[in-house]
Amino acid sequence: MAHHTERPVIEPNRVYSREEVAEILNVSLSTVKRLIAARRLRVSQPLGMRRVLIRGQHILDMLAESEVKDQDVAQGSEKAP
Repeated sequence: MAHHTERPVIEPNRVYSREEVAEILNVSLSTVKRLIAARRLRVSQPLGMRRVLIRGQHILDMLAESEVKDQDVAQGSEKAP
């Protein structure tokens, strides 16, 4: 397995499989499926195909939406006992 500094760059116009997304994000395939089911990760599924296609831009969008701001982290630490 590659070290986290060796992960591939997410290319916005490339199409990825669920397995590739799991590897890139270093999460399980089940986690990717949950992200898709929760509609946090956009996918395309051409008519008549079982295969799910995930554009790199959709991965980047999901990561940007879930980005934790420094202020959010500071507020979270204040709430902790």
